[in-house]
Amino acid sequence: MGILDIQARMNAACARVGRDPNEVTLVAVTKSHSPAEIDAAVLQHGQRILAENRIQEWRSKTEVIAEQYSDVEWHFIGNLQTNKVKYCRPFALIHSLNSQRLADKLEQQGETHNHTFRVMVEVNVAGETSKQGADLDNARELVDYARRLPHVDVLGLMTLAPYSDDPENARPYFQKLRALRDELGLAELSMGMSGDFEVAIEEGANYIRVGSALFQ
Repeated sequence: MGILDIQARMNAACARVGRDPNEVTLVAVTKSHSPAEIDAAVLQHGQRILAENRIQEWRSKTEVIAEQYSDVEWHFIGNLQTNKVKYCRPFALIHSLNSQRLADKLEQQGETHNHTFRVMVEVNVAGETSKQGADLDNARELVDYARRLPHVDVLGLMTLAPYSDDPENARPYFQKLRALRDELGLAELSMGMSGDFEVAIEEGANYIRVGSALFQ
């Protein structure tokens, strides 16, 4: 498949709903891939926004990649443990703020280092017990709480739709997240992965997080 195919499908999805392709950012999820694999599949094609879901794995890659590419923008997309927040200032965006406790830790680190963390609040729209994130009701409270913190900048909302072989099954969950985003007056939506990113774009995603489809 590869990145050129992904970009073509992104453009086609935007065209179907009359969106500007520049409104949608591809976040290349590089977990479990080596710097050499990332270089061949992603970086050599001009993609510079990368994401990891484990701090330790990210730290093992970032210096190697930076030796050749100084303009890479890293995002964090996994469950962030509070004791790992101290490593997170280099991330341009954290997609997984899921609790007031984590928001407090980000605020503490931000105040200490005069740094503002840009975040998305993770919403477990489907209420799956296997996934992180605030439910729809608690997400409103978490957004309100985080917005009051001087060193936390809430850009929008993130979700993972339940796994399905049919991408259309993700559409209702993306629609619910978009409705909540609009209700809260936020700007951004991080939703859609390798199996359902086209539906996510059609429903308003600003960030799509694609991993496996880039490395096939």
